[in-house]
Formats: sequence, structure tokens, C-alpha cells
Amino acid sequence: MADVLKSLNLLESLKESIEKNNISDIKDAVEDMLISRINVAVVGERGPEKATFINSLRGLGVGDEGAALCPSASAPEELAVFPHPKHPDFRLWDLPLISSNPSFDPENYIDRYKILRYNAMIMTFTQSPNSNMVSVWREARSLQKDTLYFALLASEKDTEKTLEAKKKASLDFLKAEGVSQPKVYPVCPSALEKLEFLKLLEVMQGDLPEIRAHALLLALPTFSSTVVSQKKEAFKALGWAAASLSAGVSAIPVPLVASMVDASVAVRILTKAQVSLCLDDESVERLARQRGIQPKRLKELRTCLLSVEISKSEVKRRLSVAEKDTSTATTKLVELAMPRHARSVSRSFTVMLQAINSAIDDMSADADKIVAVATGVSQ
Repeated sequence: MADVLKSLNLLESLKESIEKNNISDIKDAVEDMLISRINVAVVGERGPEKATFINSLRGLGVGDEGAALCPSASAPEELAVFPHPKHPDFRLWDLPLISSNPSFDPENYIDRYKILRYNAMIMTFTQSPNSNMVSVWREARSLQKDTLYFALLASEKDTEKTLEAKKKASLDFLKAEGVSQPKVYPVCPSALEKLEFLKLLEVMQGDLPEIRAHALLLALPTFSSTVVSQKKEAFKALGWAAASLSAGVSAIPVPLVASMVDASVAVRILTKAQVSLCLDDESVERLARQRGIQPKRLKELRTCLLSVEISKSEVKRRLSVAEKDTSTATTKLVELAMPRHARSVSRSFTVMLQAINSAIDDMSADADKIVAVATGVSQ
């Protein structure tokens, strides 16, 4: 998601929808970006590393409500599901260990646990994958399931040297098992910003359909400045869609409709942004608890009002400021990007885009400050 337009490839379809005054298509695009389900399976032994990893992916610590436990509360052969406390459309599925028993049947495992229904599957281990894990990987690939990944979960006793040795041994084993150009990603379960989880995330985003990659990104906690930056660009793409909706609605000759839609849509987007950037009180307090920092210290880093609370009055104020500040030069630039028949509503597009973008910039700056302090980048 290097830039706004590339991130979801929406510009051309939105321009066409505006040209045809097809507001329903634009609304559908906004809804798809705001509400999109993502299901990720995590396979492997149910030890402390896996439980911590599942919790970290949801921004939770051991003592938090809904956290995965070790030992697991589920029977060894049972499937366990862990919904995200803030993103109900993101679910993590805890799949049982793939046995090293010679009688293990990979097809039965795939059928029993419905491997193909997950958007992605992360196959975890703390030492090395086994032959049966590779058999499941190979069988799933034969069924056109490409979003499968090997992750080496670091334990508390691991050092840089032991992890490197484990990674090398795992890669050698996978090659010996016939896996062409295998990749193994060492992951620190309790601190996703360390080791190679960001590399794994980047590969997953490239493999998943764009709308699913978008959903995954927005649901993950803001554990690094890279993730904050990606989320900022994703929300600016969403802002572009909302601005397109604003432009379409402003063409309808009904008093107050445009302003009502603008404020309502902007509130939804910025509410999603606040939660996704982990700026709400609950998320900040949870992060502070996990990192051993006073919550007050992190909360004081939020200087944007929308980082603290999404209020309709503040959103309307920003729309009003954008209306006054939008320059003729900016309007001309936007007109060049708009369809010919929609240029009469380009000002509405510009105002909405500027209001949302400025808010996302301010909120992302707050998120960056909190991440820097929480991860020790800024002392």
C-alpha cells in the first residue's frame, strides 16, 4: 500500500460511478472497505509462544479478557476461535498441532478443520516443522490454497544465535522435503515489531485479495511506525472513496442532504481509524499495561481531539474549515482528476477529501508518538 490510489485501485471505478451518478456503487465501495471479514488460522503446538502470538495479533496481553490461555482451554483435537475485541470481522482460528505420527492423514486434517475456508494460514513451530506439516502444506497448495506461511516462534530462552540456527535448520529441512524456495519467518510472539513479522505481513498483504489485505492491516495493532504509515495510506484511500460519495450526493438537488451524508460518513471512517490506530482509551491503557508504562504518559501524547473522541461536532468543524480553506489551485487540480461530467461537484469532493486527510494525518501522528514510546524507539 505504497500510496493512496494504488492501495485499493479504486480511482477509475469511482470516476466511472460518479460520471454515471451511480451513488450506490460508491456506497458499496465504502462499505466494503469499512466492513470486510478476514479469517486467519494459526496452526501449531498450543504452548505459551502460540498463545502469546494469538494474543499479540489482537493487541491483547495474558490477563486481558478474551486472551488465549496456556494451557489451552480447548481439548487437544478441538478447534478454537478467538474474535478480535475491537474488530468483530477479524477472527483468529487456533488449529491443533499437526502430529508427527506416521499414520497422520493430511487430507483428513484439511477436511476436518476446513483449511480452505481461511483467508490465510500461519504454520507455527518453536524448533522445526515436521514432515506431516509439510504434507498439509503441499496438499493445501494442490487445492489452490496459496496463502500458507511458516513462522518460527521465538521462546524466552532464544538468542539471536539460536534463532538463526533454528531458521537455517528449518529451511534445510523444508528443502529436503521438496519445498521449492522455502521461507521461514522468525517471530517474537510478545513484540511483533521485532524479528521478521513485518516481512511476513508484507508477503501476506501481497498474496491476499486487496480487500482482505486491507481488512487484515486495519485489524492488527499498531506495533510499529511502518504499520501506522500503511494504515494512514489505507484510510486516505477510504477518504478518497468517501469524497467521491460526497461529490455524487452533492449533485442531488435536495437541501442539506450532502452535508448530512458528509458528516455521517466522515464520522464512520474516523471512528474506524481511531480504533484501528489504537488511539481509544481502552487500547492505549492496554498497551501501557503490556509495556509497563503509565497510561497517563501515553494518553498525553494524543494532541488531536479526534484521537481522544470522535465527535460529530469536531468532524463538522473540520468540514467547515476545509470548506473555507480549499484553494482555487487545489480545486483545479482535483477537477483534472474528476470525470468531465462530474466537475461541477469537484469542490464538494475536495472539501471532504481535505477534511478526512487532515484528520487522518493528525491521528496518525499521535499513533506514531505512542508507538515510539511504547516500543522504546523514543525514550
